[in-house]
Amino acid sequence: MKLPAAALAASFAGGIVLGSQHFFLSRFGAASGLFILFLITLCALLTGLALTWRNALRSAGLLALFSWVLLGAVAASVSHQPLPEGHLLSLLKSKRLELSSPLRWHGRLREEPRRLAWGYGMDVDLKQVEFRGALIPLTGGLRLTSVAEGPDAPPLPALHAGDEVAVIARARLPSVFRDDGAFDRRSYLAEQGIHAIATLRAAELLERGPPAPPSARYLLARLRGHLRDTLDTLIPASPERAAILRAMLLGDRSFVDRDASRNFQLTGTYHVLVVAGLHVTAIAVFLFWGARLLRLPRVLASLAILAALAAYVGIVEQRPPVVRAALMAGVVVLGRLLFRRLDLLNSAALAALLILFFRPLALFDPSFQLSFLAMACIGGIAAPWLERTAEPYVRALRGWRDVTRDLSHEPRQAQYRIDLRAAASWLAVRFPPEKTRLAENAAVGLLSFSFRVWEIFVLSLVLQIGMLPMMAQQFHRVTLAGPFSNLFAVPLTAILVPLGFLTLGAALVLRPIAVFLAHPLAWLTALLLRVVSWFAHFPRWSYRIPGPPLALVILFLALLFVLAATIRLRSRWAPLAAAALLACAVVISVHPFAPRTVPGKLELTALDVGQGDSLLLVSPLGRTMLIDSGGAFTGFRPGETHAGPDPGEDAVSPYLWSRGFQRLDIVALTHAHQDHIGGLTAILENFRVGRLWIGREVSSLSQAALEALARSRHIPIEHERRGQTTDWDSVHLQVLWPDIAPEETAAPPKNNDSLVLRLAYGKRIFLLAGDAEKQAEREIAAESPGDALRADVLKVGHHGSKNSTMEEFLGRVKPQIALISAGEENPYGHPSREVLERLERAGVRVLRTDRDGAIHVLTDGEDLEISCFTPCPQTAPESPSRQAEGPDEHQQPQNK
Repeated sequence: MKLPAAALAASFAGGIVLGSQHFFLSRFGAASGLFILFLITLCALLTGLALTWRNALRSAGLLALFSWVLLGAVAASVSHQPLPEGHLLSLLKSKRLELSSPLRWHGRLREEPRRLAWGYGMDVDLKQVEFRGALIPLTGGLRLTSVAEGPDAPPLPALHAGDEVAVIARARLPSVFRDDGAFDRRSYLAEQGIHAIATLRAAELLERGPPAPPSARYLLARLRGHLRDTLDTLIPASPERAAILRAMLLGDRSFVDRDASRNFQLTGTYHVLVVAGLHVTAIAVFLFWGARLLRLPRVLASLAILAALAAYVGIVEQRPPVVRAALMAGVVVLGRLLFRRLDLLNSAALAALLILFFRPLALFDPSFQLSFLAMACIGGIAAPWLERTAEPYVRALRGWRDVTRDLSHEPRQAQYRIDLRAAASWLAVRFPPEKTRLAENAAVGLLSFSFRVWEIFVLSLVLQIGMLPMMAQQFHRVTLAGPFSNLFAVPLTAILVPLGFLTLGAALVLRPIAVFLAHPLAWLTALLLRVVSWFAHFPRWSYRIPGPPLALVILFLALLFVLAATIRLRSRWAPLAAAALLACAVVISVHPFAPRTVPGKLELTALDVGQGDSLLLVSPLGRTMLIDSGGAFTGFRPGETHAGPDPGEDAVSPYLWSRGFQRLDIVALTHAHQDHIGGLTAILENFRVGRLWIGREVSSLSQAALEALARSRHIPIEHERRGQTTDWDSVHLQVLWPDIAPEETAAPPKNNDSLVLRLAYGKRIFLLAGDAEKQAEREIAAESPGDALRADVLKVGHHGSKNSTMEEFLGRVKPQIALISAGEENPYGHPSREVLERLERAGVRVLRTDRDGAIHVLTDGEDLEISCFTPCPQTAPESPSRQAEGPDEHQQPQNK
């Protein structure tokens, strides 16, 4: 078997997938099922040994692979065990701990305090918490953020990694958008050991305890913090370049500007900012080159490289991509030490096997999948292809003047060497003797450089195509510029990473040398930014798409495997496999699939965007209208970088892509408050938009920027005002507010500027009140006679504020169902107790995004069908006294 490690890793991974189905555990119980599974594995291993003893090697080999499958199932079953009782999440689940008020938390700083764009961040390994007069031991991680008073505020005094701290703060679980397709930030942070987050309101609320005894972990953490600060001081004139270097060298992307980050995404070069395989390879190659330059013995050089890689992993916080890349590099170094040239696929498979052995559930991590899919593309397709095309000619350039070496090459490469010498003879008669050698070396050097450029292009092209379905599934982006932009970004990164660490190392020993090296380092970083920015200015080279269907992804991966096999076997079917793979890639890139809608029904979806609003309407014929897209409800000072979540990018866009939407017929802005307009920039950039509706022109920088973006994308801007009506695929749509001429401008934007819409389809009516408050409600009611305001479904105004949905207005609307869009544990107390009491007295069923997640309402004009992201609460309206309890997790959603 030429790829034994790949076979073992594939078998083990298959077992993890099977073990994650909990077949034995659900049928026989956790302990009994695990014991039975372990017993079967042991029997398979013993049987395999018996077959080996009887020389039945083929049967023994198949049984060995089956044993690895069983081992993977055992590993997955063990990993799925519940958290210990003393874990923070276990305490919260069992109600032995509550986060409704500030508590005193005790723990130890995991890292040095990190300077952020808006303050400082600290990760605390929890040990105890004071709750109801008792000191409860616990485990888990708390991420603490301290908001600085200004950009130059001093750091928190005398705090270092390993110090014991006690802090008084109100902790909460990380926010998560409960919409289909949305990024699960809570699980992402849990993978990093962060289970709760809190804000430090004042420095006096944090008390420092005794420092930790010296240990390698905390010494590395302090070194990491020192290196971060050193980078800033070495390049003080350009914070943007220092931020890029912090990301490339130390994995700290806290200060990378949103525009710069977006440019790297648009050009397919974002991997430059994520410390992973490219960076580890650059370090390893630099170390190998240095060892050869110093003529170190093979054993000493290998040990030095392994030690340096281990130190590098420690410095960049042992992040999974770095660990994976370092393991693969370590396998290659060990193979070289043992005089073995390992196949790249075997090296990657060994690294994968080691990682999965200790963390089986990493198999389901998108980062793990992307990393090893990339290695599979390189080792299975790009490397064999280059080995049979460009690499023989690169080797033929070595010692090309030596005729005696011709016989060690294939006939074509030998002829190539003869042609090179013939060309050299031609140059000899046309150049002076003293310049002939220089001209020959320059020509051969140019040829060698051309081959290297071709190799980078091929690698980038294969990676772009091979990783296309995963990139579309995870990031919903197709980047056509990648193979070309990486021709510049990859070599620059290969220089910047070793030079950056050489500069940081010099700063620890002799600072004048570091200051000298910082100049070319900053210049090369500026060149990288300039190149990426130039490629990003071609708008059609990058676009967003929905994720491909699962069957298409499986077909693509199967074709990828077939292509790799045919290339390795030198089969004549390789061109056909490549053509089929390219055809599949085109289908994924174009995404010609219709979005998932319900024909003949009007759909209203209130999306969970935190403390904000976002509504999706789908007409009976499949036309779409998006009203608002959420946004940050806690702003930062002008000019500061905000690295918080963008609901338009992180919640609304993924939901639309999960439904297969690429176009929105109408995008409507109710009013220019940040919690409504903040996410619309991402929507206009990610989707083809037919029209932009705006109610009232206001003096708002955000609205002006949104309108400028719409005009740059040739999106018509239409102002809607009271009295306008339209028929929208058999849906009668009325604009009830604002009552103002479109040419009038108000300053600043107010809740009562909100666009209020009423939609009627058959016998069913939806009323969408935006953030309209009691003043607008009174005027709307005064101008709407009789039942003109009646609606079956009311989107409650202003997130359930006590100044909206007044008794008189509610009496005129007479809704059956009220939808409230609010953020979980928001600081405004929305929805208010007063509004919940009014709705209860009116007998209205209340659904809330902060508790129920995304809420879907469907109607065929006769009946209403309702479903929620989490199980919807009972039909009977809940009392305000129960509203904090949340829904019963065992309750099934009601369809009507």
